[in-house]
Amino acid sequence: MPTVMAKAGEHPADEAKEALFAALGSRFSERFSRSQSLREQHANTLTWLKVQAPDAVLFAETTEEVAEVVKACAASRVPVIPFGTGTSLEGHLNAPYGGVSLDLSRMNRILAVHDADLDCIVEPGVTRKALNDHLRDSGLFFPVNPGADASLGGMAATRASGTNAVRYGTMRDLVLGLTAVLADGSVVTTGGRARKSSAGYDLTRLLVGSEGTLGIITSLTLKLYGIPETILSGVCAFDSLEGACNATIAALQMGVPLARIELADEVQMRACNAYSRLTLPESSTLFLEFHGTEAGAREQVETFAAIAAAEGGGELRWAERQEDRTRLWQARHDAYWAVRALKPGADLIATDVCVPISALAVGDGNFHVMPLIDPADAAGRLRVQEFLDRLVARALAFEGTCTGEHGVGQGKINYLAAEHGLGVGVMIAIKKALDPLNILNPGKIFALP
Repeated sequence: MPTVMAKAGEHPADEAKEALFAALGSRFSERFSRSQSLREQHANTLTWLKVQAPDAVLFAETTEEVAEVVKACAASRVPVIPFGTGTSLEGHLNAPYGGVSLDLSRMNRILAVHDADLDCIVEPGVTRKALNDHLRDSGLFFPVNPGADASLGGMAATRASGTNAVRYGTMRDLVLGLTAVLADGSVVTTGGRARKSSAGYDLTRLLVGSEGTLGIITSLTLKLYGIPETILSGVCAFDSLEGACNATIAALQMGVPLARIELADEVQMRACNAYSRLTLPESSTLFLEFHGTEAGAREQVETFAAIAAAEGGGELRWAERQEDRTRLWQARHDAYWAVRALKPGADLIATDVCVPISALAVGDGNFHVMPLIDPADAAGRLRVQEFLDRLVARALAFEGTCTGEHGVGQGKINYLAAEHGLGVGVMIAIKKALDPLNILNPGKIFALP
């Protein structure tokens, strides 16, 4: 492997790049494209960050093809940006130095399901909905649910979580092992199907959350759970934000085994009602879900209803039928689009921080905001940036993090040093050791000199 680190802004010679693209076009034919529209679709699409399109898009179908492409790109010092479904929110897909967007969506096979061991092996392009559809008849499910129908490879790369994290954990907890292509084109397999191991460095956890900067994930071994006998979902509106938080604290202290709990304020509820055609009260509202036996789940509902009533909560409206539960939670998952609809034409910043539960007593302490900005209002954009800076500073003051599930990408690079201090230097050392030419998703997580 070469030992010279390329500078972040260093571009390969045009001749070398064009020769590479000619070779890739010849090798992959219709699966390689330099179409302007396709390139822009594979760059940042859902946030306020400027679109920085790659030079080309290539659809890979096997681990061997990914390794072949990465090795060829390394020889020409051309960046490679992994792409799943394009739902990330912090500019992870942008190509600030050009390069090849490596689309893994066609690597969408479910390779094995081991019912007795509660695990499965999938390719990175499998989406969470596709996996759960496949698992339904087996009585198993994969619980990480970030809202969007994201690819499992992308979810692992960004260490995603979602509404089920309060009970089932995040991608960090549910990835048992993986296969990844490193920056020189070599293929490494980490972890396995055992539920625990003390053998060597935890390379799985190193790659989960690395945002495509250390390796490109080409298969995943995932932990599964049995589908609960009974699932009850509900919403409960409160007179005040404080009441909703107090109800959550009381439920957690009493040991109510909440599967999901999320809080939306009155503005978000107004947006959800309009976009999802609901008629829910437009006040601080908790979205909840209870898993267990029929008797157990109903007891949880009754217990929480009593707690909520004591804290100014209204009727706990609950749903048992799957279609009703899906409609309710889909409204929560469509919050991004609902907010956009409040002000058509505005830019939207979807961002998050996370703090200890004692500092935000709902769910797992993850806090999301979505400011809307007039694209022509430079002063307004500056005010929003100042707000985001204060938000992160406050989260860090509570010993929290600048991002609970969205990841760093480009959008949160400036906050990493304040959170990790000298730890950023350790991360950079790892990056340089594994990717000395800086070709894997450069310009993400930290800006290299």
